[in-house]
Formats: sequence, structure tokens, C-alpha cells
Amino acid sequence: MFELHEALARDCAFVGDLALCRLLLMNDKQYPWLILVPRRPEMREICDLSNDDQLQYLQESNLCSAILRSEFGAEKLNIAALGNMVPQLHVHHIARFSSDPAWPKPVWGQLPAKAYSEEELQGVVAQLRQVIQSRSALDF
Repeated sequence: MFELHEALARDCAFVGDLALCRLLLMNDKQYPWLILVPRRPEMREICDLSNDDQLQYLQESNLCSAILRSEFGAEKLNIAALGNMVPQLHVHHIARFSSDPAWPKPVWGQLPAKAYSEEELQGVVAQLRQVIQSRSALDF
């Protein structure tokens, strides 16, 4: 049975469930930052997913990438599955800008997170849900 790792639940806002992945928004307003978590138990690496799930993951990753470009104007996308601190398979999709506070370095370990206000968080989540629903990809 799928259970979201406690660190992801603590640090992220729920956006919705796609066909395979739970879509999360990292609660750090310095960067538009989405995380895909395949809803499969005991997964640690993308190669652990079935072939069909790998294809579905790729479609969902492409959706996140397109949203970060179209909605947030990303200059560069950082996409990574690290898993050193949180072993559950999850893939970061981060919109980067030459003006962002960590540029050109990776976002990890550079600066403390700056949480969205509750109003800001609700607004970004609503925006993401609307965009995804318009693409008919989100199940609630």
C-alpha cells in the first residue's frame, strides 16, 4: 500500500493524484518546485518501476516540465531523483532562473526554505490544479 514519506508530507503541499504519481508542491516560494511520487510501495529508483509505469512516469514528468515552463516561465529545468535523505522514489522538478537566489548552483543546501503564506500556497495549488485539469490529467 502506498504511503507518502513523512518528510515529503511535512515539506510539501498536496496538489493531486495523476494516473501514477502523487503531485506535490514544495513549500519553498523561492523556486517553483514540483515533486512526483509514484504511488507504488517500496519503490526507490525509476528503474524499479514496471515498463508501463516508467512510460507513465515520463508522461507525467513531461507534464510537470511543460507547466513549469508555461506557468512560471522557467529558464532552465532541474529534474532530479536523489533519494539520499528520503528513500521513497520521488522526482524533483524545479524551475530555475538566472535571478534565483541559488543560481547557478543546485538549490539543495544553499539557503533555508522560505515557506509560502497560507494564502500564497492555496493560490499556487489552485493554479496548478486548474492547469492540470485543463489538460485532463488529474484525478480527485
